[in-house]
Amino acid sequence: MDQDIYSGFDEVNDLSMLQNEDVFQEAVKTSYGQRRGPLVVPQSRGGAGFGAKNVASKPPPTAIRGVLGSRRGTAARAGEEGAGRPITAITAAGFSTGAGNRKPGAADYRGSGAEAKLEETPEAAIKKMEKEIMDLIDESSFALENRQYKVALEKANKAVTKEKILQRHRDLQGFSEQTYLDLTYSVYFNSGNVFEACEMYQEAQTAYMAIIKNKAFSNAGRFRVNLGNILLKQGKHVEAIRMYRRALDQIPETHTHMRIKILKNIGVTFIKMNPPQYSDAIVSFEHIMKTKPDFRTAFNLTLCYYAIGDQDKMKKAFHRLLTVPIEGIEDDDRYLQYGDDPHSSLVLEAIKDDELRKIERNKKRLAEKAIIQAAKLIAPVIEGTEALGFDWCVDCVRESQHNELASELEINKAIMFLKQKDFQKAVEALKVFEKKNSKIASTAANNLSFLYFLKGESNEAEKYADQAIESDRYNQCALVNRGNIHFKAGELEKARDYYQESLAIESGCAEALYNLGLTFKTMGNLDNALECFEKLHTILNNCPEVIYQIAALYDMKQDIQQSVDWFMHLITIVPTDPGILSQIGAIYDQDNDRSQAFQYFLESHKYFPSDISTISWLGAFYIDGQFHEKAIQYFERASLVEPQEVKWQLMIASCYRRSGNYQQSLATYKKIHMRFPENVECLKFLVRICTDLGLKELQEYANKLKKAEKAKELREQRRENSGRRSGRNRGSGGSERSNSGHRAPSGRQNSGRKADQEVAIRDSHSGRKKPVDATYSDPIGDLPPRPRTAARSRVIEDDDFGDEELGDDLLPE
Repeated sequence: MDQDIYSGFDEVNDLSMLQNEDVFQEAVKTSYGQRRGPLVVPQSRGGAGFGAKNVASKPPPTAIRGVLGSRRGTAARAGEEGAGRPITAITAAGFSTGAGNRKPGAADYRGSGAEAKLEETPEAAIKKMEKEIMDLIDESSFALENRQYKVALEKANKAVTKEKILQRHRDLQGFSEQTYLDLTYSVYFNSGNVFEACEMYQEAQTAYMAIIKNKAFSNAGRFRVNLGNILLKQGKHVEAIRMYRRALDQIPETHTHMRIKILKNIGVTFIKMNPPQYSDAIVSFEHIMKTKPDFRTAFNLTLCYYAIGDQDKMKKAFHRLLTVPIEGIEDDDRYLQYGDDPHSSLVLEAIKDDELRKIERNKKRLAEKAIIQAAKLIAPVIEGTEALGFDWCVDCVRESQHNELASELEINKAIMFLKQKDFQKAVEALKVFEKKNSKIASTAANNLSFLYFLKGESNEAEKYADQAIESDRYNQCALVNRGNIHFKAGELEKARDYYQESLAIESGCAEALYNLGLTFKTMGNLDNALECFEKLHTILNNCPEVIYQIAALYDMKQDIQQSVDWFMHLITIVPTDPGILSQIGAIYDQDNDRSQAFQYFLESHKYFPSDISTISWLGAFYIDGQFHEKAIQYFERASLVEPQEVKWQLMIASCYRRSGNYQQSLATYKKIHMRFPENVECLKFLVRICTDLGLKELQEYANKLKKAEKAKELREQRRENSGRRSGRNRGSGGSERSNSGHRAPSGRQNSGRKADQEVAIRDSHSGRKKPVDATYSDPIGDLPPRPRTAARSRVIEDDDFGDEELGDDLLPE
């Protein structure tokens, strides 16, 4: 039979022995505030062991564990004599309801873990909370650096909350005098930075003010600079200047670098005020230039003097700008290799593009940019002319430590002449660099090549493009210009090679990539052209010219859906471009979707009502729909745009005739005849209408028609004799119709209908009837066939009505 783990505990009948138990007495002394007095030993109730009410004051679980631990051996020995009741009222000793199956000694491990947990002191807990807060600050800072503003804000707010909990915990534990000020400082400083980055300016001001108002923080006054920056972002310039000055008062004179930064902010704020306070800004910038000059401040000072129009002080400020030293930049000779030492080569290779070298380049680039911009700014106003001003700046730069910038200023001088459209002076300024063998000479030659290319002088453009390439073989702009010259001359293969060479030097050269795509498009290589433009689209996102080329290429490849998609994307960028709208309409027209085509042509006409092609399409659309009155409106606009073009007025007259308004049609033809008396087609229409209406003017217009046809025939014969045959002679009109007045009609068909007409007129000289050819071609096309519903009709051989049968009651009287 298995031994009962609870046996032996009911045999403790004499509890007086607990008075001599050292462990138990020590537990009693340390519990409940070290009570004094004798131990009260309770009476056992039937040997049931320790009950819930055996003692007046219940000892803590640690005391009970001590007693149980000391008596466990006795209970085990007494297990053979009798079985006792399990102890159920002392669960705090580490026992649980599932302890019946636990082996002896398992409670010892559980009890030892709890004791280890209780051994954690309040100081250790505080240290742990401080570490958690610092970790949150670090995570927030890294998230802010990576522009993860939401994560940074969450971590910062959590750090503030934990810091407040830590303060309360310190107060409860009595450690309020041991406050960790640096932690509180870091929490609120990080919180202010995050709020400012998230544009939560009111919360950022609250966080910074919490630091400023705490007298325990040293140098808290400099946070007024942060408050000034926030006020400046909000456009509160006066409050920002006041805050900057209060910060300046609290910073000692020994902190020169910090004071100079604050003065810069004050000067910039004065410039940004409305209206700008240039005089006050000059005071701040002058103080900085006397203390510790730099390029930004010198440029801002020059800008202020330019704003107030003081020429002398502008010159002085430019001189001071040229004398500002570049800090931290040594001679570039240290990056040159001397000898064949492999160790030195490795060192030079390592430091050529390291972080320090990048910082030096940025500083030098900033200095050069400030000088060039200042010279371009003051050159037009410091002397009588802009050219003299540039010459003065160039002379000053040549005498300074930045003498390599003089050539660049000369280039800018030539560009200034180009902006003034003084091409001769621009060419003269650029030809100064013709004999120089340098990168600047290559730039000047390239500009000269482009100038001559624009002027159409291909030989000179080619000469200077070759010179630019010889001076600098890796000048991708010169290669592009050389390719442009070949492209204009039709030498597409050579142009393609130069563009590809330029892309090999710089793969992101937009000009070379665009021109290469145009070259492939002209050569008919649509796939390569599409590849070039799609690559350029990734570089120049939402560039209308590039998107148009992609859409046009898909249209050329008969990919209607892709073409429409790209054109739709283009419309979102340039929604008022009439050319694109009309091109979309043309695509839908080719796809036989005339309703959609009509919408886009109508939109195009709204933005550009003078486009002849759009007007012509809309007029034809209304004619197809038998809305002749609407078509007349568009043809009238076309006649206003091209008043010397007779076809628009012929279309107007034909629309009147088709709509049944013969009187207005006749009047229109008469007006056309007055303006264009030699127009044969107009005379044919007049002869035909007069015949149909039985008018007296028939004889007059027939004679004029004969004379006009003879004159036309003579002109065509002279052209044939001189070898200048007109292209119209190859068609079915022109000369064929001009000779028809001298022979009988042959009964040929015009567009599937009877087009040749014979009108019998009486010759005024001979008194005989002679046939006159009244054949004409309707400028707006054929009428659709109509059902023959008349009971009694006669066929009228008219190109307007085709083979329709009209009743006598419908004919004009």
